[in-house]
Amino acid sequence: MAFRKAVKGTALIGGGAIATVFGLSQFSQYRNKHGALVQVEAEEGVPVRREHLPTREQQLAALQSGAEFDVLVIGGGATGCGCALDAATRGLKTALLERDDFSSGTSSRSTKLIHGGVRYLQKAIMNLDFEQYRMVKEALEERAHLLQSAPHLSAPLPIMLPIYKWWQLPYYWVGIKLYDLVAGSQCLKSSYVLTKSRALELFPMLRRDRLVGAIVYYDGVAQGTAELGLSVLAGTARSAGVRGGGADELGKCGVHCRGVLTGECGVHCRGVLTGKEFDVRAKCVINATGPFTDSVRKMDDQEVPNICQPSAGVHIVMPGYYSPDNMGLLDPATSDGRVIFFLPWEKMTIAGTTDSPTDVTSHPIPTEEDINFILSEVRNYLADVEVRRGDVLAAWSGIRPLVTNPDSKDTQSISRNHVVTVSDSGLITIAGGKWTTYRAMARDTIDTAIREHSLRAGSCQTMGLQLEGAEHWSPTLYIRLVQDYGLESEVAQHLASTYGGKAFEVAKIAQVTGKRWPIVGKRLVSEFPYIEAEVVYGVKEYARTAVDIISRRTRLAFLNVQAAHEALPRIVDIMGKELNWCEQKKKEELETAKAFLYYEMGYKVKTDQLTDSSEISLGPSDIERYKKRFHMFDKDKKGFITIVDVQRVLQSISVQIDENTLHEILNEVDLNKNGQVELNEFLQLMSAIQKGRVSGSRLAVLMKSAEEKLGPRQAIPVDRSGGGL
Repeated sequence: MAFRKAVKGTALIGGGAIATVFGLSQFSQYRNKHGALVQVEAEEGVPVRREHLPTREQQLAALQSGAEFDVLVIGGGATGCGCALDAATRGLKTALLERDDFSSGTSSRSTKLIHGGVRYLQKAIMNLDFEQYRMVKEALEERAHLLQSAPHLSAPLPIMLPIYKWWQLPYYWVGIKLYDLVAGSQCLKSSYVLTKSRALELFPMLRRDRLVGAIVYYDGVAQGTAELGLSVLAGTARSAGVRGGGADELGKCGVHCRGVLTGECGVHCRGVLTGKEFDVRAKCVINATGPFTDSVRKMDDQEVPNICQPSAGVHIVMPGYYSPDNMGLLDPATSDGRVIFFLPWEKMTIAGTTDSPTDVTSHPIPTEEDINFILSEVRNYLADVEVRRGDVLAAWSGIRPLVTNPDSKDTQSISRNHVVTVSDSGLITIAGGKWTTYRAMARDTIDTAIREHSLRAGSCQTMGLQLEGAEHWSPTLYIRLVQDYGLESEVAQHLASTYGGKAFEVAKIAQVTGKRWPIVGKRLVSEFPYIEAEVVYGVKEYARTAVDIISRRTRLAFLNVQAAHEALPRIVDIMGKELNWCEQKKKEELETAKAFLYYEMGYKVKTDQLTDSSEISLGPSDIERYKKRFHMFDKDKKGFITIVDVQRVLQSISVQIDENTLHEILNEVDLNKNGQVELNEFLQLMSAIQKGRVSGSRLAVLMKSAEEKLGPRQAIPVDRSGGGL
C-alpha cells in the first residue's frame, strides 16, 4: 500500500554507525557498533518511492548538512523505528539515530509472539483492573494490524493449554473465550476444547498421565522480530525513497532540548569509525531507548527519578522434534508462578521466558540457572522425550523495559502498558509496552510531539500501512522463485517469508552452484536455508558487521550457535570482499562475532557442560565398554588419540573426512587444547552424553559407528529367514 503522505526529509542512523546519548552538560560513552542514515527530500503531498538507496557517504553528508529536522528519534528498536515511520508518513522531516544495529537489543530477543496477553486479561478480570483490560484490548487490535501489515513475516499460531485437573477445564475455557470476545471482529480464529485423545494426536509429546483434555486458542507469531524492525525501518526510508542500515561504532553524544543552555534543540554525535563529531538539530527529540530510558532522561535532568524497571527474559532454542510443526504450548502457572511458552519456530522449538530483575547492560548474558529453569518446566509437560541440556542449541537474554508511571500516585506499581512523558526541557520519552503495540506506541508519541512542540502535521497514517516486502507477497510466491531462478524449495520458502516481495532482489544476485540442482543459491551451512547472496544483500542495505549478519540479517545465531560459528569465516570473507576489508579488519570482525556467540547466544554455557573438571559418573561396565572403544583408535596404548589415529580407523572402514573437519571434531573434545584427546577426556564426554548435558558430539558418533563396523559380526539365526534349508 502506498503511503498517503510523502516526507519532507527523513534521516536514519543505525544498524551500526553513529550513536546518540543525551546530556546537557556531559557526554556518555557506549561500547556497541554501527549505524546508518538516510536523508530524503520530497515535495509535500506527493508520494515518492525511490528504488535505489543512496550511499553511506551521501547519507552522512546529508545528516551533517546542518539542516533542522522536525523530529529526531533516538533508538532504532521496534519503538524508535515505529516513531520514525509514524512521523515520516505524517510529512514530518525525520531523523533516526541508533547506537548499534537496528533491532539489536530487546527488539530482536523476544518470544516472537504477537499477542494481546492472556495472562494480562486474567489479571484484569481478577483484580477488576480496567486499565489492564484496555491494554489487552488495544494489543489485540494491534495484533490484527501487524499480521495484516507484514503477512510474510507473521502468521496466526494455535497454542495449546493442557488441562490436568477437571476443575481447570471450565475455568480456563471461560478465560480463553473472554480473550476471543475482547478481540471481537479481530479474533484470529475461535478457541476450542480438545479431548485427551485428540490433544495427544495433535501434540504427541505431551505427558499423558492425568491429562484431562486441552484448550486451543490463537495468537500471532513472528518469523523474526529483527526482520520486522528492519521492515518498519525500510518503510520509513522508502516512504521518501531511502532505507537505512549501518556502519560506525557507537560514539559520544549529547542532547540539548529547548535551549536550557544553548537555545538549540538537537543532538551532538561522534562516529567512531570516522572520529568526526557533529550536531544534528531538531525541533523535537524523542527518547525511545528501551532499557536505557533512564540513562538518557538523566542526561536531560539528573534529578529525574527512574521509571524503568529492567527485567531479564531468557529464551532457549531446541530441536524441532520437541514440538509439533504447527502447535504451540502454554504453561500458565509454572513452579514459581511465571508463564512459559513453547513454540515451533523456524523448524526449531523456542521455549521461554523467565522474568528476573537485572541491571541494564548492552550485552545481556543467559545464565545456566535460567536455562535449567526452562528445561525443568518443559520436562513437566513432555513424556517419552528425554529433555536434555545438550539439546539447547542457542540461548539468549533480553531486557524488558518495564516502567512505573511517573504521573501515577502509586509510583511503585509497574505498568505493562507504555508511558509517554515530557520533561521540562521538552525531551519526549516513550517507554514500556511490547512489540505487538509498537504502532500504537509510536502514534501516541508523535501525537504528543506535535502537541508539545507545535509541529505542523496531520493525523496518524500507519493503520493499514503495509510494511516492506508485504506489497507483492503471496503464499505461493516461493514457487516463482523455484521456477524462475532454480532455487531449492526450502531456500525459496525462506526468502519469501523473510523478504516478501523483495525476495527476487536476493535471488537475482544468488551465485550459480555448478550443480544440476539447485541451479543457484549456495548455502552458508548445509542444514539451514540461508544463502551467501543474503550476505551481499545485507551489505547493500548497510550491514557492516558480521554480528549483524548472523543474528539479524539471518537468524543463524538464534537457531544454532555452532552452525553460526561454522558459517562465520565464509560470511566474513564475503563481507570483506564487498567492503574491501583488510586481513586485520577481517580478523577483528571474526573475533568480535565469536565473542558475541560465546557470551550472548549461549555458546559459553553450552561448552561449560564439558570441561576438564567435569565429573565422570559412569558404572564399571560402561567404563570398560568405552575404554574398549577408545583403544580401537589408540592401537599403541598411548593413552590418547590424535588426528592420525582417527584417519587410520576411518580409512579401514572406507570413510573419508577432510583434515580440517577432523581437527574441528577433535577440538570439540580436546579440553586442555593440546592437540590430542586423552582417555579421561573421552570418558568425560561419554559421561556428559549419558547425563544429557551434551548431545550431537561428532567424535562420539564417529567412534561408535567405527566400533560397530569393525566389531565381530554375529551370525544371523536361521529362524529369521523362515528356517532356511
